[in-house]
Amino acid sequence: MASEIEIFERRLHARNRARAAAGFADHDFLFRDVAERMADRLGDVQRSFRRALVVGGRARLPEGLVGPDGKIAEAVTMDLAPAFARPRPAVAADEEWLPFAPGSFDLILSPLSLHWTNDLPGAMIQLRGALKPDGLLLAALFGGGTLHELRHALMEAESEIEGGVSPRVSPFAEIRDSGGLLQRAGLALPVADMDTITVTYGHPLKLLADLRGMGEQNVVRERRRKPLRRATLLRAMEIYTDRFGLADGRVPATFEIIWLTGWAPHESQQKPLRPGSAAQRLADALDATEKPAGDKAKP
Repeated sequence: MASEIEIFERRLHARNRARAAAGFADHDFLFRDVAERMADRLGDVQRSFRRALVVGGRARLPEGLVGPDGKIAEAVTMDLAPAFARPRPAVAADEEWLPFAPGSFDLILSPLSLHWTNDLPGAMIQLRGALKPDGLLLAALFGGGTLHELRHALMEAESEIEGGVSPRVSPFAEIRDSGGLLQRAGLALPVADMDTITVTYGHPLKLLADLRGMGEQNVVRERRRKPLRRATLLRAMEIYTDRFGLADGRVPATFEIIWLTGWAPHESQQKPLRPGSAAQRLADALDATEKPAGDKAKP
């Protein structure tokens, strides 16, 4: 289902990804890191998976994870850009319009891809539908504090020099909303948590080069269409260095990674107890004295 709400220009994002493909290996450090962390989290799950879907081909899973002796017997890769739809079997497709039948996979992994969807709840619902009962979804996407240093520097410089601001850094999901997102998609046993990865650069311009090399340029529909003025860019780099520079002269760039974990419902899964069905009082478990809360309020 394609979203009627257009926050991002998806076609432009697809072109950005395609342009980044040739030199991506020089800028893929963040995707490699997240893929390793995803494999570690999957290793904590005490089961193997027959058929998995990997949504986002820029993050390559570690060797040995997929294959006859790995955690995953077979994996299908899907990416918006054909150049990243690899290795085979793979398909170039849109996260907002999945081309898979219901119940096609018992595992879906999404490393750093879903944050560009216009309808994230809708995309999650489709992923849930592609899972078999008791199938696992494990997704990583950028969180709200990502690139807060760059966002601040660009906004202040643009306001100072051009007399106004426009969205220069994409809006990202917030961790406080993520658990509800999993529940809204109909996933059981939802868990949302976050990692923070801080990368340091000799100059903030190198960060901008990495973002281009990743295919992560700004595609917010409401952005200002004229290129950033040279004076505004230089001022933003000055502000970035002055406000956030470290003692060694380098500058940090923060990437928040929100992790979403949920299972397609199945009768074998743990379920919460019915209210009032506890076999032991909480006060006894805590070795505490229970005191009445007082009379109930009258209607």
